[in-house]
Amino acid sequence: MYHRFVAGKVRGAFAQISAGNWEAMVTTMAPEFTYRFYGEHALSGERHTAAALRRWWERSFRLMPNPHFEVRDVIVSGPPWATKVATLVSVSATLPGGTAYSNIFTQFMRMSWGRITDIKTLEDTVVLQRALDSVAASGFAEAHAAPITDEVEAPTVMTGRRADVAGIG
Repeated sequence: MYHRFVAGKVRGAFAQISAGNWEAMVTTMAPEFTYRFYGEHALSGERHTAAALRRWWERSFRLMPNPHFEVRDVIVSGPPWATKVATLVSVSATLPGGTAYSNIFTQFMRMSWGRITDIKTLEDTVVLQRALDSVAASGFAEAHAAPITDEVEAPTVMTGRRADVAGIG
């Protein structure tokens, strides 16, 4: 019963993000957490604070507005104090410039008493990098910015509809 409840909460969280409410995901993080998105691109990096995670979600929605997430599978194991969750999710969006984006990713999560303590996201980075290159080519320099982490964040200047990262062109 508990595992089915957790799987439902995970599916609900992705539905909330698809509806534009990524803050609901941020509030489920434990006071101490790690969020790691693998790769070497503008969406990669490791974050440990809610502030950095919010900046990451803001950037994600600027680069890939109105994403749609479809949870294909959720596997839950363990007790409430040491829960493990694995997901298989497809994501799609229309990128700035009009290009369609479609990819698949897996997430491995750890939870304790309903709070997420660790997330590791593995997305097809070749497909993602091509999308980010397309976004950058349409005038969004932020698509080639350094990853957002707790320690490092490139200053962002908003110019009209486009987010340009200072010093990156």
